[in-house]
Amino acid sequence: MSSAAKNQSWYKRNEIAVTPWLFLLPGILFFAIYVIIPIFQSFWISFHQWDGLGEKTWVGLGNYERLIGFGEYDKPDRKFTVSFWNNVTWLILYLLAIPLGLFIALLLNQKVMGIRLYKSLFFFPFVLSQVVVGLVFSWFYLPKEGLLNAILTTFGMEPVNILGDPSTATYGIIAAGLWPQTAYCMILYLTGLNAVDPEQIEAGRLDGAKGGRMLWHVVLPQLKPATFIAFVVTIIGALRSFDFIAVMTNGGPFGSTRVLSFFMFEESLSEFGFRMGYGAAIAVVLFFIMLFFIAYFLWSMYQDERGKR
Repeated sequence: MSSAAKNQSWYKRNEIAVTPWLFLLPGILFFAIYVIIPIFQSFWISFHQWDGLGEKTWVGLGNYERLIGFGEYDKPDRKFTVSFWNNVTWLILYLLAIPLGLFIALLLNQKVMGIRLYKSLFFFPFVLSQVVVGLVFSWFYLPKEGLLNAILTTFGMEPVNILGDPSTATYGIIAAGLWPQTAYCMILYLTGLNAVDPEQIEAGRLDGAKGGRMLWHVVLPQLKPATFIAFVVTIIGALRSFDFIAVMTNGGPFGSTRVLSFFMFEESLSEFGFRMGYGAAIAVVLFFIMLFFIAYFLWSMYQDERGKR
């Protein structure tokens, strides 16, 4: 090392390596304070009985035993069971946003007159607040004044009370959630389609591929990054589907539309709640469900990348 280099400060000698971390440091601190630390706090609180103000009482796994019906509890908490299976329903049906978004993206990825207007109209639901979307669909489902029943009666069918019937309320809320989620997936796929290699498309045409074969063997493999993001965001959206339920049914009728995120809110912060330990236990269960799906997709992407090397 030259004498000039020795006389430089430590920062000057390591400037290229250190400077990026200095820019990242504020974001890392915020992420640690508002995400990482609260996650560990939730784990700790889930082992206690606590009203949010007084002293914490250690109960160990008692909150989890109450959830799943173990130990001194004969059966699982009915609210937890309903919430869990509603989340499963959300997961299955919410994934319809991915093929629907792909289908719309393929339609809009054409060079026709007015295509920018059509893209804007399909993009519009995504920029709306979920609360606004929930209110709009609540009005759409109204038993007497709603547009849905006006259409049904026009065609001679009986009116239906979508949000007032426990057997249909969850599906009505999921339909409302699919509207903006499909728009989001459409945006992801439109971006991905712009990056599709035209040379591979041409090579596929020369090999006789067209229609479904072209889509399956040439286009979709190049859309894997967009599909990965769509799956992760859609699954997380399905598992934390709180806004729509709070606005449209508030968990009703008779608690039939509860999901884990709403159940957690009820137990922790609602008027008859303030069972912070029990709510934290629900949050931990929801966290591990999300973590399972995200880890699975990350592992799948990692294996796919390894296969390309």
